[in-house]
Amino acid sequence: MSSDSKSKSVVPAHVAIIMDGNGRWARQRGLPRIKGHEKGSESVRAIVKACRNAGVKYLTLYAFSVENWIRPKTEINALMRLLDRFLRNEEHELHENRVRLRVIGRREDLPSRLDEKLREVEARTRQYEDGNLILALSYGGRTELVKACRTIAQRVKDGELSPDEIDEDTVSANLYAPDIPDPDLLIRTSGELRVSNFLLWQISYAEFYVTDVLWPDFREPEFKEALADFSKRRRRFGDVK
Repeated sequence: MSSDSKSKSVVPAHVAIIMDGNGRWARQRGLPRIKGHEKGSESVRAIVKACRNAGVKYLTLYAFSVENWIRPKTEINALMRLLDRFLRNEEHELHENRVRLRVIGRREDLPSRLDEKLREVEARTRQYEDGNLILALSYGGRTELVKACRTIAQRVKDGELSPDEIDEDTVSANLYAPDIPDPDLLIRTSGELRVSNFLLWQISYAEFYVTDVLWPDFREPEFKEALADFSKRRRRFGDVK
């Protein structure tokens, strides 16, 4: 195996990121919170590009949680406008780089016009296989598991499935995006040490990387540091090797 092959072998196939610190970034500069979100959207653009450069095939971004709906209405509206702007401004990049857009979460909570635009971009990029950008919107790990349990329970009630047949594969098959592999690496910015209800089932064997860098300042150099740290991990999955 060449040295180039070795370097590629340690690149995670799927990176998930808890993008934290937008509000703190703005507060430190005496700016409105929305300015932190706007700056954070630039980091999204930079990390999508960094994933492409590094060979990361799946990138999941925790963009808006089910708990975020309790935030001030003005901030929520501003966030939805930012997402709409991102779709309009960045769709050409998705096509140019053959990246598929996916959305996971309670889509019914989103403004209908925004969800319609998301579905349109998803449909227009569905055929791409070079990369996958997954946006977790109105997402909660517990909510996802409850949804899976309800679907499985209904199948049992309808006689399609026996309780004895329920296993881990059954649960995985009923999540929002069962065809997407579990994350290899979970990154959290801003230094907080919690998973915040994100991909609770899927991150069971993910490597965690926490940085004090706030999300608006997290760009390709910081992303490369996370990948370098990941390459040093020994992933045994319960084995002793």
